[in-house]
Amino acid sequence: MNDALLMHRLHFAFTVTFHYLFPQLTMGLAPLIVILKTIYLRTNNTIYNRAARFWAKVFGISFVMGVVTGIPMEFEFGTNWAQFSRLTGGVIGQPLVMEGVFSFFLESAFLGLFLFGERRLSRVAHWWMAVAVFAGSWLSGFFIIVTDAWMQHPVAFRRMADGSFQVTSFWGLLFNPWALIQYSHNMCGALITGVFVMAGIGAYYLLEGIFLEEGRVFLRVAVIVGAIACIAQIFPTGDLHGRFMGTHQPATMAAMEGLFKTQAGAPMVILGQPDAESERIDNPLVANDVLSFLLYGTTTAEVRGLNQFPRSDWPTNIPLLFYSYHIMAGLGTIFVAVMLVSLLLLWRRKLYEARWMLWILLLCLPFPHIANTAGWLTAEVGRQPWLVYGLMRTTEGYSKYVNAGNSLFTLIGFMGLYMVLGILFLFLVCHIIAHGPGDEAVNEIESGMPITVA
Repeated sequence: MNDALLMHRLHFAFTVTFHYLFPQLTMGLAPLIVILKTIYLRTNNTIYNRAARFWAKVFGISFVMGVVTGIPMEFEFGTNWAQFSRLTGGVIGQPLVMEGVFSFFLESAFLGLFLFGERRLSRVAHWWMAVAVFAGSWLSGFFIIVTDAWMQHPVAFRRMADGSFQVTSFWGLLFNPWALIQYSHNMCGALITGVFVMAGIGAYYLLEGIFLEEGRVFLRVAVIVGAIACIAQIFPTGDLHGRFMGTHQPATMAAMEGLFKTQAGAPMVILGQPDAESERIDNPLVANDVLSFLLYGTTTAEVRGLNQFPRSDWPTNIPLLFYSYHIMAGLGTIFVAVMLVSLLLLWRRKLYEARWMLWILLLCLPFPHIANTAGWLTAEVGRQPWLVYGLMRTTEGYSKYVNAGNSLFTLIGFMGLYMVLGILFLFLVCHIIAHGPGDEAVNEIESGMPITVA
């Protein structure tokens, strides 16, 4: 691989990976805030309102960080991937513009009203602000995924004489079947991030013996929603995504599973080390016939291996793809187990005193970020060597007049800046957690007292 292309790929990979640490949290917290506000509206229990405002603060900080780290990627399309932008801008430009014009402004405007307008709004109006923030954050995710899904499974386009792509059906682009499946799977992943962060902080409060009422609320809401989200992440969304990929990106599926030879009754590799040169899996731990069953519903079905495809069409980094997929799938399985055990303990009214389970929930807090990152690595590394699957190779889309040295220089700069932003984010969130849910202003709002500013 040419040095400039490698640096451009590393540059974009770093910025998009760091950026997505924040949107997955905001998209995961948004529906949970709506749930907390809804319970408050129905029960008039102010604990739920304090909980909602607490998580809105975390949401706000994460939202700002997501904006700051997301803006540079828009410029990278023109600086690092100019040829790709020139050829595909007629397609991907539309959902990207809609994400900025509609979703971002909807989310940011109503977030301001939610955070600072409670004193002047009725309880129902304030609830609607939470719903609008939720709608904006999830719409934003939808338009971004429509863009990525077109690169994975291009639909509703025509190729012009100059080689560029143009949309033939806007609705066909929006309702690309790959986009709908990928969106549902991705949003389950974001929701899992939100519930594990909420459960982790709730567990921390109970373990420390502080903010006990709010900690119980965090755990109760997070565990109930989390059990549903974790199951849905595997079935039906993960199952559908896998079947669709097996049909439309069979080489990617074979590489993810380490299937080098076509087999009837193909096994699923649970553990192992892929050796692409020798075309085998070293030290495999397999479940016989399972892959055939998962993809085609029968244990005798034939699954195409990598030997059915030209090497030039194989994913360019099979070990990274294989390990990313297995990290995602393995963590997803662990999440289901953790949430189901927590739900059982909650049902038996033992969760709040089960310190061993609280420690597990606390220690699990960062792992959904790892799982989501591994999932996106699986999707993007799996699409290689294509930028637009089957139509445009990665080697055709980068900026050939931006050399490797320039790209490396800016990458180092971004790494330093993002390290500072990451430390700032952790400092601010830790300060909010230490301060706890509720403050004097919130108590005055809930009691109907006027807020005074010294």
